[in-house]
Amino acid sequence: MTRITIIGGSFGGLTAAFELQRLCGKDVDITVISEDDRFVFLPSLPWLVMGWRMPGDISLRVGEILKRKGITFLHEAAREVDAETAKVYTATKEIPYDYLVIATGPHLSFDEIPGLGPDKGFTDCSFTLDHAVGTGESWRKVLESPGPVVVGSSQMVSCFGPSYELAFEMDDELRRRKMRHKVPILYLTSEPYIGHMGVGGLGNSKRFFEDEFAERDIKSIVCQSIEEVTPGEIKLKDGAKIPFKLAMIAPPFKGVPAVAALGNPRGFIPVDGNYRHTKYKNIFAIGVAIAIAPPEPTPVPVGVPKTGFMTVRMAKAAAATIYSEIKGTTPPSPEEMEVLCILDMGRTAAFMKASPLLPPRQESYTKKGVWAKWLKVAFERYFIYKMKHGLSNLP
Repeated sequence: MTRITIIGGSFGGLTAAFELQRLCGKDVDITVISEDDRFVFLPSLPWLVMGWRMPGDISLRVGEILKRKGITFLHEAAREVDAETAKVYTATKEIPYDYLVIATGPHLSFDEIPGLGPDKGFTDCSFTLDHAVGTGESWRKVLESPGPVVVGSSQMVSCFGPSYELAFEMDDELRRRKMRHKVPILYLTSEPYIGHMGVGGLGNSKRFFEDEFAERDIKSIVCQSIEEVTPGEIKLKDGAKIPFKLAMIAPPFKGVPAVAALGNPRGFIPVDGNYRHTKYKNIFAIGVAIAIAPPEPTPVPVGVPKTGFMTVRMAKAAAATIYSEIKGTTPPSPEEMEVLCILDMGRTAAFMKASPLLPPRQESYTKKGVWAKWLKVAFERYFIYKMKHGLSNLP
């Protein structure tokens, strides 16, 4: 029986597990390793920060989901991958594999910037459930005692959408409470311009975000590196200092330590068009864990985003390739990666598309409408239902 080990229990890891079980049936023994026993619908974390969702609304227990599908779940952190002997090590176990799927997401590298982060620093973050809960508490303190808010992304970030969402959502909530004039909002980013998103923009996104920020009186500072953070103040590398009551700053991304040795200098995994490691042919990587070269050099380094939509597509492609190898059939042809993103803006939302992901493109645009807001709400419910029931075959 073919042994398949998957590191990670989020969008990519669960989709790969469900797809491999669906395609291969009893021909495979699948083990999912994850330090977190919760599947969290990450796109809804900004709503949790705002108090518009509770943790139970957007999370599921991974072990319960996998058990129903006959998939083994190991609730531990992967410590090391030995690609030569084809083994994954945790604190207590040694797991051999015939195929390995790396779906770890990023390592949030707060320690690259002194004073950054909610655990050992002075800023908040919305990239994990626990961090988002903490950011929500900081937000409520601003509502009780108003002061300046800074939202944005530091150097080497490769996920910008949640920071934009929170800037818009905070503006919307403050206006609803008739206290927007008491809370200045600044968007601070490493992007070379507003709306760059790490992919050279999406259609008219530069003008779109500039206009939306101007209408909402959200100030912006672009193309900046953060030197350090002290209580109530962000110091930029150009010497400027920014005061804050709340600072929600996305940290630099790196590869997760357990698999970083398989990757580039920042630990991201090089893969081919079927998401197979370029050196180790029985290792696949999907989602944020993979290496994608930026489309253009930028004054301050930024990474290329890998959205949930992209990650699910990668997981299905990797699973189909592994299945073809097990059955001895021709693997699927690589597909051009594209991105679809719905960015919440409070009372409305923006629908963003880029096909292919990096320019030059066949199609690229950013459009706003209430319909996009309801589409995001509907997709949240649909995807959580899909994961709860292991229906990876659905779109």
